[in-house]
Amino acid sequence: MEIEKDKKEDSDKYGLSCHLSADQASIQNKPLEDGDLHRGMSSRHIQMISMGGVIGLGLFLVSANILRESGPLGLLLGYAVMATLIWSVMSSLGEMISFLPLPGGHVTLANRFVSPSFSFALGWCYWYEWSIILAAELSASAIIMGYWKTSLSSGVIISCILAFVSAINFMPTRFFGEFEFWFASIKIVTVVALIILGIVIDLGGGPNKEFIGFRYWKDPGPFVQFLGIPGAAGRFLGFWSSLIQAAFSCIGTEITAITAGETKNPKKTLPSAIKKVVIRIFVFYIFGTLIIGLIVSSSDPHLNLQSHDAASSPFVIAIQNSGIKVLPSIVNAALLTTACSAASSDTYTSSRAMHALALAGNAPAFMKTTNRWGVPYLCVMLTTAMGTLSFMTLGGSGPGKVFGYIANMSSTAGLITWVGIAITYLRWDAGVKAQMIDRSKFPYRSVLRSKAAMYALIMCSAILIFNPFVIFFPGNWSTPTLLVAYLPLVSFAALYYSRKLYYSYIGVDSKVIPLNEIDFVTGVSDDTRDEIEEDKEIEKSTWRKLKEKF
Repeated sequence: MEIEKDKKEDSDKYGLSCHLSADQASIQNKPLEDGDLHRGMSSRHIQMISMGGVIGLGLFLVSANILRESGPLGLLLGYAVMATLIWSVMSSLGEMISFLPLPGGHVTLANRFVSPSFSFALGWCYWYEWSIILAAELSASAIIMGYWKTSLSSGVIISCILAFVSAINFMPTRFFGEFEFWFASIKIVTVVALIILGIVIDLGGGPNKEFIGFRYWKDPGPFVQFLGIPGAAGRFLGFWSSLIQAAFSCIGTEITAITAGETKNPKKTLPSAIKKVVIRIFVFYIFGTLIIGLIVSSSDPHLNLQSHDAASSPFVIAIQNSGIKVLPSIVNAALLTTACSAASSDTYTSSRAMHALALAGNAPAFMKTTNRWGVPYLCVMLTTAMGTLSFMTLGGSGPGKVFGYIANMSSTAGLITWVGIAITYLRWDAGVKAQMIDRSKFPYRSVLRSKAAMYALIMCSAILIFNPFVIFFPGNWSTPTLLVAYLPLVSFAALYYSRKLYYSYIGVDSKVIPLNEIDFVTGVSDDTRDEIEEDKEIEKSTWRKLKEKF
């Protein structure tokens, strides 16, 4: 009765409507009734967790492979396209999640605005995505460790990092947020320092006093002719091959939505966090890839990730080529902290995705169990177990090849997530129009609305469909490449239709929710108590304010 009363009050306040069938209401409201997460993270935590999850080893390692296959301009264009997709996806997601800060983020929103079956498939795909990314980050740490040519097994390094990030994720949310804030801060400082150092090296400020400028854009050139194919076709294919790889570096900005259930004053915090995260991603990736293309030649043999050489990081290659001593080891150590930060965010996101699935009745009920700190510890344990996939790097294939396969699988799953967010927003926007809801009441509003979502939907779908195009060229067939490219797509379709059949079997209405029956009410609240606590936090010293602003 209290839920119905709150829903009525919110409906009266916002002028919204809510018309749900009994079956749909029972499915949609479950996450709100059963959630037991604690709102322990502030705005600075949310921003850094999002940055920590996105700025991982993709920028430092995957960019090497893209530069080798696409050239400096192909690298820059690939990340520029992904940056526009980030903006489109986050604009759409930001409007929805800031108004309805529901546990489970976009997965719960899909349940409400599309259909329970769609949410089921999207939720499992999202959990799979971040579990696989965790394994990819751990595999990348093995590549980095190879730089020092030590006798220490990669398995030891992976085990230590996995144990460390698991321990962090078992702690109360506020401690995890504080840890991620500082480690992500180190990561951001590292990126900024490397960009500045890259500019210095390019202008001839290194020990060898060699001015580089745009030399590598002239020879070997701005593009690499993909597979030796001449003309514009070879250049375009080189650029297109960069997109799925760049996606690995860029997926994860939607972490902001997953934190909605553990954020203080989400209606105030989330819009600010989303805007700042998108801007910083633009700056770091566009400037970072531009500098990489200036200071490293696309023909440098050390760019091959499968060479078992951790100098595969373009920044480390440039530092070595400039004649700077000792610094490459320091940078590599900083990259290891990057691996820890990214793996920590991956574990957090994957565990919360599984928790949201359990709350919605789409995963075993015991997975929604939390400890007294509000941590879904069983979900954390499951995610840690998935991280052991990184031990495949100990096999004969080597860490570089395993990392490539895992990164491709996670990129595919990430793009499916973006497609799901775009579809959800298109339904949201249509529902807003159908129910004549005043958008001025939304804490955050997408500028291009359905146009941005449609762009993301079409572009991500095209990348997914043509992802493994290289294997169809003579002499390039690879069954593993085909599997890692299309397995997530097939799995998503199988999950969707199997759940739809199950709902039909038990007599539950699982059709796409009619626009006039979409619930825009449940979950809307004032967050008055959170606002009071947030206002208290504002009364701090000038130094603390400046630190949080950064």
